[in-house]
Amino acid sequence: MDFNEIIGQKHIKSHLTTTVKNGRIPHAQLFVGASGSGLLPIAIAYASLILCQSHEEGSPAEIRCKENVSQLAHPDLHFVFPVNTNDAVKKHPVSSLFLDEWRLFVQNEPYGSLFQWLRQLGIENKQGNINVDEAADLLKSLSLKAYEGGYKVVIVWMADRMNTACANKILKLVEEPPEKTVLLLLTEQEEQILTTIRSRCQTLHFPKLAEADIAAKLASDKGAVLAKANSIAQRAAGDYQRALMILEDDGDMSHFETWFVTWVRAAFKAKGNKKAIHELLAWSENLAKEGRETQKKFLQYCIDLFRQALLKNYKAEPLLLFESANGDFAIEKFAPFVHQNNIFEITEAIEDAIYHIERNGNAKLIFSDMSIQLTRYIHRSSQNK
Repeated sequence: MDFNEIIGQKHIKSHLTTTVKNGRIPHAQLFVGASGSGLLPIAIAYASLILCQSHEEGSPAEIRCKENVSQLAHPDLHFVFPVNTNDAVKKHPVSSLFLDEWRLFVQNEPYGSLFQWLRQLGIENKQGNINVDEAADLLKSLSLKAYEGGYKVVIVWMADRMNTACANKILKLVEEPPEKTVLLLLTEQEEQILTTIRSRCQTLHFPKLAEADIAAKLASDKGAVLAKANSIAQRAAGDYQRALMILEDDGDMSHFETWFVTWVRAAFKAKGNKKAIHELLAWSENLAKEGRETQKKFLQYCIDLFRQALLKNYKAEPLLLFESANGDFAIEKFAPFVHQNNIFEITEAIEDAIYHIERNGNAKLIFSDMSIQLTRYIHRSSQNK
């Protein structure tokens, strides 16, 4: 995997390339951003640069080195990622026991999320963790000499999933790294990383991907018509994995629209109306019966639709992409109720619901709470007091 295969992030790629060319590679680096912005592909491409730099460009040795990295089979490239017990691994789960599954995941879903990874392992209803056994396993591997006599690179994906005991051992590695060892910590939640680790790492914040870059990738790799690719890229909010999900589901949104209309209408009526409250609870119960992936996709659809309503309310017509799937929903009538005084709270409530659904929370309670919050926010005045 090379930088030229990765979507966008030109400034990040240029910076990392310069560190290798100048021989000034920080031994501990923290990559912060959404998985869909390319943290993992860029980390792997960076590892390829570091591990293969000693070989003459274009030589058989360099080609072989890059192929090994691309296949995640280079002996000096180590991975740590969240795991848990499953049907094959009954106790003491560590990353080294799941490498075959990991290689398949990275090959198929390089921009994938933690939930997608856990689902591949068949443990989507469990928490993925990086525990102290993982740190011990890693330290043992790093105590050996580099196979090719150069650098060793460790990529810790979703580093915020380290428990305290593991994080303390990794801290020692950050403070006293073995010679020519590069530690790359990848996270979506920087604040969850131990403060003492963060302070000792060089941090790179990954911006969201540009819409033009996502659209070009959808057109070239997925054969999407350019107009459709541009529409999906705008809805993806800088996340390529989300763009792929929209592309996959784009033709089947009419039932989401029906669910949304039912929900919002009940929320409008629910203020001081006991019967409408029961309608909201019934809606929450019905949604709770759907599969978790369907629930997440619907909630993301809701965020998109609220944002489209906001754009309509503020006359941002060139950015408006919404078209009713079945003709029953008039966004121009709904738009005045979505404004600067409630859009942030509505979005946060839905994002919180997604967060808890991913972590196997009680779906009925999650959707009931979200619905009651919507009842308050949707009636909020657009006028600042």
